[in-house]
Amino acid sequence: MIAVSAPQERRHVTKQQYAYASLREAILRCEIAPGERLIIDDLAGRLHTSIIPVREAIRLLESEGLVVNIAHVGATAAPISRLSVTEIFTVLEGLESVSTRSAAQRADAAGLATLRPLVEAMDRALESKRHDEWAALNTRLHLAMAGLAGMPMLEQMLRRALDHWDRVRRFFFKGVLAHRTAIAQREHHEMLTAIEARDLVALERIVRQHAQGALAAYAAHLDAQPEPHS
Repeated sequence: MIAVSAPQERRHVTKQQYAYASLREAILRCEIAPGERLIIDDLAGRLHTSIIPVREAIRLLESEGLVVNIAHVGATAAPISRLSVTEIFTVLEGLESVSTRSAAQRADAAGLATLRPLVEAMDRALESKRHDEWAALNTRLHLAMAGLAGMPMLEQMLRRALDHWDRVRRFFFKGVLAHRTAIAQREHHEMLTAIEARDLVALERIVRQHAQGALAAYAAHLDAQPEPHS
C-alpha cells in the first residue's frame, strides 16, 4: 500500500503544488517504493484532492525522472537499476568537478570558513550513528560548495541530482551506505583541505574518487543481488 501523507504545512500552496510536493517527498523517501504503481484515484483520495492536481503532479515528476510510464501498467515510481545509479553518480561527478573547482578559485576566506563546521557536524553525526542527520548534512555540504562557485544553474542541477542520490541511499542503506560512510567522510575532509589550499589538481582527483567509489559500492551491491525470476 502506498504511504502518502498530507502535511498540514503545505495547505497554503495550490492543490497541484501540494500534490507534487507530497508525492515527490514520498518517492524520494521510498515511502512509495521504486517500481510501485501510482493509481491516480487512490492518491487523490489519500491527499484529499481531485484527480486533476495529482495527474499534473505526476507529469512534473515524470519530467524529473522520478516517475515513468510503463506500457500496460501506467505511471510508476521510477525503478532503481544499475543504469540509473550509474547515471546519478556520473552526473554528480561532472557537476561537482566544476562546482568544487570554481569554489576553490572564487570563494573568499569567509565563504570557505562556512564549510568546516558542516564537516565537523557530519563527524559528530557519524560518531553517534545518526545516519539520516549525516546524509542531510552531506547534502548541505555539497550544496554549500556549489553555492561558493556562484553558479545558480549548476547549483539547481546539483540539488536535483542529490535528491536522486538521497533516494538511492535510502533504498540501499543497509547494503551500501552503512558500510561506506566512514570512507565518504574521510574524502569530505580531504576535499575540504584541497579547497582551502586551492589545490585544484588534488581536488579534482578527490572529487572523482568520491563519486566513482560510491558508484563502485552500489554497483557491487546490485551485482550481488539474485536475478529476478520471470
